[in-house]
Amino acid sequence: MTYETGLPASPALPYFDAETIAAATPWPALIAAVREAFGRPHVAPDRHIHTIEVPGEVSATALLMPAWIEGEVYGAKLANIFPSNNRRRQPAVNSVYVLFSARTGAPLAIMDGTELTGRRTAAASALMASYLARPDSRNLLIVGTGRLAPLLFEAHCAVRDISSAIIWGRNADTATALAARLSARSAMPVRAEANLETALEAADIVSTATISTSPLVRGRWVRPGTHLDLVGAFRPDMCEVDAEAVHRSEVYVDTLSGAKTEAGDLIQAHDQALFAWQDVKGDMAQLCSGSLRIERKSDSVTLFKSVGAAIEDLAAAELVYRSNG
Repeated sequence: MTYETGLPASPALPYFDAETIAAATPWPALIAAVREAFGRPHVAPDRHIHTIEVPGEVSATALLMPAWIEGEVYGAKLANIFPSNNRRRQPAVNSVYVLFSARTGAPLAIMDGTELTGRRTAAASALMASYLARPDSRNLLIVGTGRLAPLLFEAHCAVRDISSAIIWGRNADTATALAARLSARSAMPVRAEANLETALEAADIVSTATISTSPLVRGRWVRPGTHLDLVGAFRPDMCEVDAEAVHRSEVYVDTLSGAKTEAGDLIQAHDQALFAWQDVKGDMAQLCSGSLRIERKSDSVTLFKSVGAAIEDLAAAELVYRSNG
C-alpha cells in the first residue's frame, strides 16, 4: 500500500544487520562509546513498558526506549520480550532500532535491535566491572546459557585479564556445549559446572543473565571480594540472587529510576527490609563522568544491577552508523 503525500519519495534508509553491527562494535570501542555517552549530557526518559497477554503462555513485555543528545542524534528502540519463545526454540527478545538526526528529525538508519541490545548490555557490564571488580580478578563465572552468555564472556575478558571461566546453566548439556565453544574460541580453559555453589567458590566475577523468578545465587555462597554482575531479572517478580546477597554488597545501578521499577533482585531485597534505595552507592553516569570515585576494598562484595538504559543503545547505534558512514 502506498500513501500520497505530495512529497518526494525518501531514499531507502540503510539497514544494519546483526553481522554488520557486531563488526562495527569491537569491545574496546563499544565500551569506550558507552562510557563517553554516560559521561556527557544526554536525555533518556524512563522507558514505556506494556504487558502483552499471550493466551496459554507467559505474559510478554513491550518496551519503547528513546534517548537523545541535543542537536546531534536521537534514537528509539522497540523491543519485545516473549519468554515462552524458549519453548519454540526461538529468541525471547526481538527488537528494532531507529536512529534519527536530533536537529531535523530525519531518520538516518534502521538497525537490528536485538544484536545492538546484546552487545551494549555486555559492554555496560564490562564497563562497570572495570570500575568495580578487583583488578586482579582472573576467574569468571557465567550463570545462564542464553544468547547473552557468550557476549558477557567476551566483554568481561576485554576489561580484566581473565584466565579461566565456568559456565553454569539449568541444562547441563547446553552448559557443556557452550563451555566447549567458548574454550575453543578463546584458547582458555572454560568448563561447565553442575553445582552452582561449587562454581561460586572459584569465581572473582559472577555474571548472571537469566529470566529466573527465584534466587539462583545465595548470599552465603559468595566469597569476599567477588563482583556480582546482574543482567537478568528485568521485572519486579524476577530475581537471580537472594536478599542476603544484596544485603552483603555495595550496590551500583545503571539508572536509579530504572532500578526502582524493574530490578527484581533489589526490589525484593527492599521488600524484605534487607536493602534501602539510599544504600545505592552510585550509578553509571556518576562513575563515567568522574563525579564519583571509589576505592574498592579487596574483601568487599560489589554488585552492579543492570536493567538497561536507552543511552547505551544510542551510544552503540551511533558507533555503528559512524563506522559505516
